[in-house]
Amino acid sequence: MNTQNLVSIIMPMYNAAAFVAQAIESVLAQRYSEWELLIINDGSTDASASIAETYVGKDARIRLFRNPHPVKMPSAPRNMGLSMAKGRYIAFLDSDDLWLPEKLAQQIPLLHDPQVAIVYSNYEKMTESGEKTGRVIKAPRQTTYKELLKGNVIGNLTGIYDREKVGIVPILNIHHEDYAMWLSILKQGFIARNTGTVTARYRLRDTSVSTNKLKAIAWQWSIYRKTEHISIVKSAGYFVCYAFKALMKTL
Repeated sequence: MNTQNLVSIIMPMYNAAAFVAQAIESVLAQRYSEWELLIINDGSTDASASIAETYVGKDARIRLFRNPHPVKMPSAPRNMGLSMAKGRYIAFLDSDDLWLPEKLAQQIPLLHDPQVAIVYSNYEKMTESGEKTGRVIKAPRQTTYKELLKGNVIGNLTGIYDREKVGIVPILNIHHEDYAMWLSILKQGFIARNTGTVTARYRLRDTSVSTNKLKAIAWQWSIYRKTEHISIVKSAGYFVCYAFKALMKTL
């Protein structure tokens, strides 16, 4: 296996029996074929594990692991996946979301730019049953650490980073853990670039973080003050930008 071109895809899984097959199939459909899929079962009590197991037997690129200490936070299964990842490139896909076939093929070439450590994309939102909502989340063509502090524009299901440039970046056991991860990478002086295309579909569920608006506000402030250790004055400035962007999304 040529790990220099390999993408390690980390998929936490918890009670996703209704969706995980679709998520795995979307990885199998990738035009870019040099990948490994690490599925981390985080204490599922439904048929998720048995469904995933059927794919393990069909494709050697797919591996299934069990988190022995599930905590119902995405940090633990993602870190477990990171510890076993063999690839140069690290990507994440939750077990209820989907990738479009061109995702990896469009993203990998952009990572060849020495200044680019992260590549992300636009994505669509779908209902819990998988129906299109017609809503596309569009992100800027590129972003930096300072720009990202004004609000997260990197959909975690679309992001991929180059570990050869930044090393393995542990996932913090906090809310907005993906945002903190992208910030820690860009803080090293790299930029993140958007493919400018839609490469994924995000499933809206009652349990989605995006539905907990008030909690998200508190988590955002915590990132500024406790994770990034930014002064109150500067944090307030970034928070105003964040709030304005959040407001514009609702219009």
